[in-house]
Amino acid sequence: MNNNNSLEGKVVLVTGGTSGIGKATAIQFARAGAKVVLSGRREKEGKEIVRQIEKLGGEAAFVRGDIGKDDDVKKMVDFTIDKFGGLDIAFNNAGVEWKAPLDQATEAEYRRVFDTNVWGVLNSMRHEIPVMLKNGGGAIVNNSSIAGHVGFPEVSIYIASKHAVEGLTKSVALEFAKQNIRINSVAPGPIATEMWDRFAGDAMRDQITSIVPVGRVGAAEHIAAAVLYLASDAAKFTTGTSLVVDGGFIAG
Repeated sequence: MNNNNSLEGKVVLVTGGTSGIGKATAIQFARAGAKVVLSGRREKEGKEIVRQIEKLGGEAAFVRGDIGKDDDVKKMVDFTIDKFGGLDIAFNNAGVEWKAPLDQATEAEYRRVFDTNVWGVLNSMRHEIPVMLKNGGGAIVNNSSIAGHVGFPEVSIYIASKHAVEGLTKSVALEFAKQNIRINSVAPGPIATEMWDRFAGDAMRDQITSIVPVGRVGAAEHIAAAVLYLASDAAKFTTGTSLVVDGGFIAG
């Protein structure tokens, strides 16, 4: 597979693995020698990514599920154990976006976003960590955002959800630090994905791109590289932190 085998034999679960950052990260985990389970709601796309990984010589499987639902999260973790015998690494990546003025914020939209972006991350860790503890440890990376570090107008619910992810990451990392469970977050800036296209639109995309210090939006592979670092032994003294990957966006 033309990889450095840095994660050879590790078992990885990637939620939201059917497109964008999740897809790119699942493929890079496989290139690094890991056995990968990817989950999501789009079965056709998930199975196609599995085929791509297998064509590269890797091992992968897809399980359909919605991380906002407890039964689905349990099913994802159980499927991973049944398929590959354990769980060493989890990338809790699945998330949804929201953009509207404050007066258009509704309880239904709040619950839709928080059920996935916050409860989905918390509940994923709730099911993943006991399995890792049985194996003697593990690494979890939660997908946050620069929206978890700063504010932007007219995205209040989304901003609040990503700030919550940052708080969850720090708190749970401290809870399990002495039990060999490392938990960190990755905070992408503007990244060329389907979600970014839906969120930004043409006008906003051009405006934001013009103020990114490096002069361009990032690629999903840039986030994948950061996730693999946080999940690897190269980051074995790193827990409870957030790795911002944004082309310098929030440094200005």
